[in-house]
Amino acid sequence: MRIVIGADHAGFELKRTLAAYVRALGHEVEDLGTESADPVDYPDYAEAVALAVREGRAERGILICGSGVGASVAANKVPGIRAGLCHDTYSARQGVEHDDLNVLVLGARVIGPELAKELVRAFLEARFSGEERHRRRLEKLRRLEARFLKLDEERRECAR
Repeated sequence: MRIVIGADHAGFELKRTLAAYVRALGHEVEDLGTESADPVDYPDYAEAVALAVREGRAERGILICGSGVGASVAANKVPGIRAGLCHDTYSARQGVEHDDLNVLVLGARVIGPELAKELVRAFLEARFSGEERHRRRLEKLRRLEARFLKLDEERRECAR
């Protein structure tokens, strides 16, 4: 599987650890930064990971910031992205199986590297169930997203 990974400065060290781990699991990994522990803005890396997944350059993404909260909020602003902040293996697996989670978000200041590896493995090994109830719910999410995108476009048109 092709995986993109990104982090802000707080997640830099964990990102390096996880990128190597994902490669060892046999996946192709593209590291989208940051390249040091120097302070940066998490929305930039959340956008890079989310766009790579949205555009099909990767099947899934892994995103890391200090708490995971900011990166999760930012990634979910990109249409088609279903980013989940997970700090337990049940949520990392079930998020894919039921919600077709495509970006795993982790808080580097919340969990350690060994738990992070377990979460990544659960996320990458899980597959969307495709059950009717889960497909129905995803369709509702797509319609919700489309409705707000349409409203935004209508507002832009009115402002012109």
